Amino acid sequence: MSSEQADVSEIARVRDLMQRSAHIVVLTGAGISTDSGIPDYRGPNGLWTKNPLAEKTSTLSHYLNDPAVRRFAWQTRVDSPAWSAQPNAGHLALVELERQGRLHALVTQNIDELHQRAGNDPAKIIEVHGTMRRYHCWNCSDEGPMDIMLERVRNGEQDPHCLLCGGVVKSATISFGQSLVPEVIARALRVAEEADVLIAIGTSLKVYPVKNMIPRARAAGATVVILNGEPTAMDHLANHVLVGSVSEIMPGLCRTETE
Repeated sequence: MSSEQADVSEIARVRDLMQRSAHIVVLTGAGISTDSGIPDYRGPNGLWTKNPLAEKTSTLSHYLNDPAVRRFAWQTRVDSPAWSAQPNAGHLALVELERQGRLHALVTQNIDELHQRAGNDPAKIIEVHGTMRRYHCWNCSDEGPMDIMLERVRNGEQDPHCLLCGGVVKSATISFGQSLVPEVIARALRVAEEADVLIAIGTSLKVYPVKNMIPRARAAGATVVILNGEPTAMDHLANHVLVGSVSEIMPGLCRTETE
């Protein structure tokens, strides 16, 4: 969608709001990475919309119990466009926001690490769903760089198991049916309550408990901004709603008056 769909005066109001804010908390979802060539999950052209089997690979019970699902998952990982994806203008705008000293925390549902690659301080990034760039053994908890496992797949192993214990290996991400890390979720909700502005970017805001950041922030007195390519489940709680392209709108929101 084009940024022309977002009201120009509303964009100006949000930019002014952000320039007057010292503690901005950002929540990002898959929509910030689509312009980097990584498809989202639930959108019209989403990964799960086009291929229901792909959603099974993200469901823990299917992944652990069905070798066919794991084989499909490993081939999907090898072929993922995320490995060659580069940060886009939306990611870089958040780096600029941090450079200005306004970014309090960056909570992301994404697993692609494009925020780190763009240049945001890893200490400010809260990855609520983990990262695809590391592997994790479900049995002994051994972890390491995902490249090690992908090389084994490229060399012919369709379902590489842990070399230490023979256990099932998955990416170090949170699957459906898998417990979230309590400390990570607690931190995400805490920073929402510390924000003077919370801006949700490229997320449908359908997934608990992350979507609770919106009412938590509002209850604590923050101004809530939602920027997405289509309406979200939390638009009714937002002070400002912008519909349009993240990579087109975000640079303008983070630009200072002198630029």
